[in-house]
Amino acid sequence: RMQFQWDWLCLSVLVISLVTAEIENEETLDADVEVEDFDKQSQEADVDREKSSLEVVYQTPKPTGEVYFTETFDGVLAGWVLSKTRKEDTDDNIAKYDGRWEVEELKENTLPGDRGLVLKSVAKHHAISAMLTKAFIFDKKPLIVQYEVNFQDGIDCGGAYIKLLSSSDDLNLEYFFDKTPYTIMFGPDKCGEDYKLHFIFRHKNPKTGEYDEKHAKRPDVDLKKFYLDKKTHLYTLVVRPDDTFEMLIDQSVVSKGSLLEDMVPPVNPPKEVEDPSDKKPDDWDERPKIPDPNAVKPDDWDEDEPSKIEDPDAVKPKGWLDDEPQYVPDPNAKKPKDWDEEMDGEWEAPQIPNPKCETAPGCGHWVRPMKNNPNYKGKWKAPMIDNPNYQGIWSPRKIPNPDYFEDIHPFGMTTVSAIGLELWSMTSDIYFDNFIICSEKEVADRWAADGWGLKKLAASANEPGMFSQLVTAAEDHPWLWALYILTLALPVGLGALFCWPAKKTDEDIDFKKTDISKPITKGELTQEREDLEDDEIELREKENEDTAEDERREMETKRELIKDTKTMGSEAASSEDEGEGGDDIDDEENEGADASQGEGDKSNKSGSEDEVS
Repeated sequence: RMQFQWDWLCLSVLVISLVTAEIENEETLDADVEVEDFDKQSQEADVDREKSSLEVVYQTPKPTGEVYFTETFDGVLAGWVLSKTRKEDTDDNIAKYDGRWEVEELKENTLPGDRGLVLKSVAKHHAISAMLTKAFIFDKKPLIVQYEVNFQDGIDCGGAYIKLLSSSDDLNLEYFFDKTPYTIMFGPDKCGEDYKLHFIFRHKNPKTGEYDEKHAKRPDVDLKKFYLDKKTHLYTLVVRPDDTFEMLIDQSVVSKGSLLEDMVPPVNPPKEVEDPSDKKPDDWDERPKIPDPNAVKPDDWDEDEPSKIEDPDAVKPKGWLDDEPQYVPDPNAKKPKDWDEEMDGEWEAPQIPNPKCETAPGCGHWVRPMKNNPNYKGKWKAPMIDNPNYQGIWSPRKIPNPDYFEDIHPFGMTTVSAIGLELWSMTSDIYFDNFIICSEKEVADRWAADGWGLKKLAASANEPGMFSQLVTAAEDHPWLWALYILTLALPVGLGALFCWPAKKTDEDIDFKKTDISKPITKGELTQEREDLEDDEIELREKENEDTAEDERREMETKRELIKDTKTMGSEAASSEDEGEGGDDIDDEENEGADASQGEGDKSNKSGSEDEVS
């Protein structure tokens, strides 16, 4: 009874520990919100200590250093200009830039007082732009462009990239459209399953004065999650005077490289090009292999043999219905009421599979199946050999590239004086916020901490607990319930296994009380002694063997067994004598148990006589 109570106590403690751990885990997830340390100064955010630890207090970010442009959209939308022009080479019904923009809060994880610019229209062209506070000149300072994007409804097909418009005397933001000259285009873009992060700059050819687009190579990381998780993400582009660049998402580098080596097409053209006037000679032989001209078709090669022949061993299946067609008119079909035989012709019921053929091997005329013709060889062709006249693949000769130039410093791009968004999207509610253009990383990091950092903090605080996430996942994937049950049952089962009493072994069963109380005769006792003597002789012969120790242990066990059985035999014999009044037999048993080997033999004999009598 005591063991049973301890078992249940052990199991109860285990279950309570599991439940307590789960509750503590949920409380930790709800209360412990991690805030990245973008900069030591970001820890100075003004948060009311008396309010809930999950509440985030938002204040409009303010730049802490030199900037060329900032925009938070928290106040009046000033300085932004909607385009009034039309897109060229497009149908008139969609050519106009009439997509709607609004300034509003996020749909989820809202911060009171924080607003952004939201693209609201579907399947329309959008264009809006603003002048920089001061133009950025590509000289000795790096260019840092940073802004936030949230695809609040996901994204099917559309972009969220920005354009840094090139300075010019005739730049008019009211006529901003897709062909307005820009210096850099940067940001996310997606259509179908193609997820992109653009970095394009327009490079001026120093010889012709024409501009060519140079595209950065695609990032090696998977960008899909940034488009589908409906969270606000921070996009950053850094272009340095040493002609290197970095693209970051949420302050993690996703792509970096050199303007000279990692752009497509390359900034600098090749030194040599193929001669357009060079022509391949008529006798140029590009064939690495040719048919052997000395090969002869064998005499037994029959080109007229077909590839397939009827199988002569095939037999028509028993029960084949030769007179039944495979299809018959549908007996349940009726001619439509509006059927006009003059216009539509004579009506015929549609054909259906013959129901009699369903239970038969087949219907209609039986035809032998075809099999591969073992004599078929096909059209004879001469085997191929190496071409002795092979000259390789011809290519035009190289000549100096007349358009060659070398720009060793492509960072020196066209000055930027405005920023614009010129977009087409099949999804609405794309959220933009907290634009900044500067040259110092510390300024951009502090700006990010005061804006995007708080959004991330609020999103983390509003994340559901682990239990809610598990339930939600199981609703989408019901098979997870089986995994949850198995995960919970495993520790309970292990606890029960270790806490529950072990089953009795076979050795324990051999020494049950019912077996111990069984009477043992003097003959059995003597036989045990003789067996023990034989075992001792064998043990002395095997003392030098590897198994001597195990046998010695076995002998000791048998000694204990004899000692126990002797005692039990005496008790059993005494009980028997008391029932029959034979006290003398008990004395003889005691004398036989204490006597020497010779006396033991005598006792054995006397015992045998008693049993006979």
